[in-house]
Amino acid sequence: DLPNLQSHLRASLRQFPDFPKPGILFEDILPIFASPTLHATLLQALEMHIQSAHPPTLTPPFAGVDVVVGLEARGFLFGPSLALKLGAGFVPVRKAGKLPGECLRVAYEKEYGTDWFEMQVGAIKPGQRVLVVDDIIATGGSAKATGELVEMSGGVLVEYVFILELDFLKGREKLKAPVYTLLKTQEE
Repeated sequence: DLPNLQSHLRASLRQFPDFPKPGILFEDILPIFASPTLHATLLQALEMHIQSAHPPTLTPPFAGVDVVVGLEARGFLFGPSLALKLGAGFVPVRKAGKLPGECLRVAYEKEYGTDWFEMQVGAIKPGQRVLVVDDIIATGGSAKATGELVEMSGGVLVEYVFILELDFLKGREKLKAPVYTLLKTQEE
C-alpha cells in the first residue's frame, strides 16, 4: 500500500549537509536501489499511478505514455525500467556534450548554478505522449528545461513524476504539466 511504501522510501533516504556546496542539504536516493524489494515496489507504485492517470485507449486520441524521458543522472536509475513496464520507449536527457549526433539544447538554473541539457534530435516523434521522470524536484529548473526539450521535439508532455519534492522551493510552479511525487518536503 502507498503509505507503507512512502514510509519505507523515507526511511531509506540519506541526507548529506553542505553537498555539493555549502548550504545545500543533499537527498541521496541511491539506497532505494540497493534493496531489490524496495526498488520493485517503487516501480510498481509509479506504474499504478501512471496507468491510472493516463490509461491507454483503443480509439484516437490514443492515451497512455509513448515515451519516458529520464534526466541525467538519477532519472536513469528507474526511467528505463519504468518505461519497460509501461510498454514505452526511453529517452535520456543529458548534460551538454554527452550525446552523439545533432541535439536540441536548453539552459537551466539549478539549486546551485547554471547548466545545459540536451536531447537527440528525433528521439521523440511529434505527437508522442511523454512522461518526464527524475528522483527529486527542487527548484524545477532541470525539469522545466526537459519539458522545453520535449515541446521542441513536438512531443506532448503529459506529466512529471518524482520520488521526492522539496516543496519549499516551489519547483512545481515552473512546470506546465501535472506533477506527481511520492514524497514531499525535506525532513531534517
